[in-house]
Amino acid sequence: MLDLDVKGLLEERLKDGTAQVAVMGLGYVGLPLALSLVGEGYTVCGLDIKAEKIDAIAKGQSYVRDVSSPALRAALATDRFIATKDSSVLRDCDAIFICVPTPFTLQKEPDTSQISAAAQQIAAHLHEGQLVILRSTSYPGTTEEVVRPALEATGLRVGRNVFLAFAPERMDPGNRGVKWVDVPVVVGGCDPVSAHLAALLLGRIARSVTVVSSCAVAEMAKLLENVFRNVNIALINQIAQLCDRMDLDIWEVVDAAATKPYGFMSFKPGLVGGHCIPVDPYYLAWKAREYDFHMDFVELAARVNDAMPFYVVNKLMLSLDKDPGRKGNQTRVLVLGVAFKKDVDDARHSPALKIIELLRKRNVDVTYHDPYVPEVQVNGQYLRSGSLTPELLESVDSVLILTDHSCVDYGEVVTNARHVFDTRNATRDVRWGREKIVRL
Repeated sequence: MLDLDVKGLLEERLKDGTAQVAVMGLGYVGLPLALSLVGEGYTVCGLDIKAEKIDAIAKGQSYVRDVSSPALRAALATDRFIATKDSSVLRDCDAIFICVPTPFTLQKEPDTSQISAAAQQIAAHLHEGQLVILRSTSYPGTTEEVVRPALEATGLRVGRNVFLAFAPERMDPGNRGVKWVDVPVVVGGCDPVSAHLAALLLGRIARSVTVVSSCAVAEMAKLLENVFRNVNIALINQIAQLCDRMDLDIWEVVDAAATKPYGFMSFKPGLVGGHCIPVDPYYLAWKAREYDFHMDFVELAARVNDAMPFYVVNKLMLSLDKDPGRKGNQTRVLVLGVAFKKDVDDARHSPALKIIELLRKRNVDVTYHDPYVPEVQVNGQYLRSGSLTPELLESVDSVLILTDHSCVDYGEVVTNARHVFDTRNATRDVRWGREKIVRL
C-alpha cells in the first residue's frame, strides 16, 4: 500500500525546489543535468568515481564541451552544487539520477555493471521517500531487473515508500542549435506514482514531458531512436559502396533524393561511432534473444556499419596504389579528426581508432590531428595530436578526413596535401585541387 505521507512530502519538495538531488556520473549527460537542476533552484550533489573530474569541477574547469567553465563556476557560486566521490551524500538526497556509462563487452553483449554498482551504492544509503531515476541507455527491462532488486533488497518497496523510474537521456553532443530545455523528455515508472514524481522533477528542466506506461516502454523508445538511425546509415553505406562500383557520386545522389518534400529522410554515408548508435543495436538484439526473437535486420545493419572502417582502409590503400607520384616504401597517413562526430571532444567507440589500428597493421605510419582530442589510446599505445601545419600536410602520402570539425580550413588542407581521402564530404566547397580528392 502506498505511503501517502511519504509521497506527499517528496512531491512538495520537488514542486517548491527544496529537494536535494544527486547526479551519479558527471559525464556528458550528468554534468549538464546537474547544472540545469541547480538553475532551477535545487541543491545538487554530483558523484563520480574519477578524482580528476571532481578536482576539475572544484577548480571551475569544465571537461564537457557542451558545458562552459563560466557556467560551471556560476553553479558553484550558488553554493548549491558540490562534486564528490563520497556516496554517503546519497542519504541526504530526495532524488537520485543514475547517469553512468553502459558500454558493451568484447562479445558485444550489454555491460550494465556500472548501473548495478550505482544501484548498490544507492541501496547502501536508501531510506523511504527517495526517488531514483535511471537515465543511462540500456535494454528494455534494465530498470526493473537490475536497479529495482538492489533497492528492494533493503526491505523498502518501490511504489510504496521509495520510487523508481526511467527517463532516457537524449543528448546530441556538439549540437548548439537545440537547448537542453527544448528537448522533450520521456518518462516511464515502475508504477504510476513513480512516473508522476519523475515527470514532476524533469518537468522543471524540460518544456515537454511524455509519460509512458512503463520503464520498459521508455527503454525501448530510446533504443528505437538510435537503432532507427543506425539502420538508415547502414542503408546509405551500402548504397555508397554500390555507387563506388558504378562510378556514381553518393553525395550527389543523396542530395538529389533529399529534394523530395515527403517520404524521404536524408542520411549521409560514413562512419558510425559514439556512446549509443553503434552500441544500442546489440543491446536490443541481445534482449530479443531472451524471447526467442532474432533481430536479423537490426544486426545486419550493425554489421554493415561495423565493416565500414575496413572498407575505408581498403579504398584508401587502393587509391594510394594508383598514385604515380608516390615515393618510397613507407606509407605515411595523417588522420584528420578522431572524435566520433564533428565539433565534440569524445572519442568513445570512434571508428577512427579502428581505422588507425587497421592502418598500422599494414605498416602505415599514422599520425593524427584533432583540435578537441589531444590524446587517444590504440591497442594500449597512446598517440598525441600533432599540429596541423603546411609542413605536416606536405610530408604525408595522404590526409584521411574522418571527422569534419568546423574549425579546420579544408581549403588549406587540399592546397598543401598531395592526396586527400574525404569520408565526410568536408571538402565539398573546395573548388581547387579536386584532382587530389578521393571521397567515400
